[in-house]
Amino acid sequence: MAEEQPLVINHIDYSLLPNEETYNSQNSPTPTPPILYDSPLTPSVRKSLKIILTCSWINCLLIFIPFGYLAHIYKWGDTWTFVLNFLAILPLSKLYDFATVDASLRVGQSIGCLLNATFGNAVELIVSIIALTKGEIRVVQASLLGAIISNLLLILGMSFVIGGFLHHQQTFNQIIAQTSSGLMTLACISLIIPAAFNFAVNGNTFNDSGDIKQLLDLSHGSALVLLIIYILYIYFQLKTHSNLYQIEEEDDDPQLSLSIVLLLFVIVTFIAAFSAEYLVDSIKGLVESSGLSKTFIGLILLPIIGNAAEFTTAINAAARNKMSFAITIAAGSSMQIALFLTPFLVILGWIIGQDLTLYFQSFETVVLFISVIITNYLILDGKSNWFEGAMLLAAYIIISWAFFLYPDEIVA
Repeated sequence: MAEEQPLVINHIDYSLLPNEETYNSQNSPTPTPPILYDSPLTPSVRKSLKIILTCSWINCLLIFIPFGYLAHIYKWGDTWTFVLNFLAILPLSKLYDFATVDASLRVGQSIGCLLNATFGNAVELIVSIIALTKGEIRVVQASLLGAIISNLLLILGMSFVIGGFLHHQQTFNQIIAQTSSGLMTLACISLIIPAAFNFAVNGNTFNDSGDIKQLLDLSHGSALVLLIIYILYIYFQLKTHSNLYQIEEEDDDPQLSLSIVLLLFVIVTFIAAFSAEYLVDSIKGLVESSGLSKTFIGLILLPIIGNAAEFTTAINAAARNKMSFAITIAAGSSMQIALFLTPFLVILGWIIGQDLTLYFQSFETVVLFISVIITNYLILDGKSNWFEGAMLLAAYIIISWAFFLYPDEIVA
């Protein structure tokens, strides 16, 4: 009887087997090449213009751009010049937002977040730079503070109210809310410390150039620290924790070609620069003729210009039950102003010889502190409803009325 041979399994060389990529390439149909955004399907210039002009109802205010120029050239009065250029800048802010969103769709969300961070507050930056070069320090400080408060109380409050009425109670990413709250608290501290320092050293007054030099040195050092924190936050958002900021990514495609988007950025920046210059030039005459203070104009009126895009976008997001996106817009915009725009302008003033500091009047510092505290308290639980929005709006109305009565004469 023949001896039974053992079963031998020969070694299999898996390198000779087709891998998944080879198998798919041999057994699958030829893949469709990716569609480039600047392909023959790209809209024509005429259609692109139509898309731009109809992207928002607020674009009907573009008609005020030539009237704002005429009011400045033919001396229609500072009040008319301010009002007409004020109305002209509103749609320019929305066009900035539209161009930024369209550009971010073609580069991925990570770089898109960086674009939004860079250009989201472009109008505030243009107005503030022009006011800074003209020495309107109070207007710059008030507009920066007003933009932060407007985002935290007005825009976020309206988002809570609209979203709460439509969806009863909404939830949002608690980690994003906590991160924004912590950064806003840090920014608030950076403004409280110069006010406390000045009060402790000088009794809340300036007596000589040495006092200003101390505050300037403190402000310049603090501004550099805030800019570093902002860069670290961008790294946190784009690299180490980018997954937290992708939970509500939209699947929309760009509506314009890249060349049209870049051209739109250039044109809007050029027009906004002129309108902003005419607007700033008319503020002094408006104060004298209307009785309004520079603080009220800068803190309440000017933020409406820069926050027009955030206002409509955040409310639309809340109405679609995307409250995390609304929180990112409102709190994120405030954070960008506090951590990037404000220290950037302080450093720019240092370079061009304008004494812009992080020192705000005690009343203004208290108002900012209250705004940050109430906002942090309402968003830390990760839930929102319409009544919480009503509380934020009530705080904004009280603050607005207080600054309407706040005289410029007591400002140092």
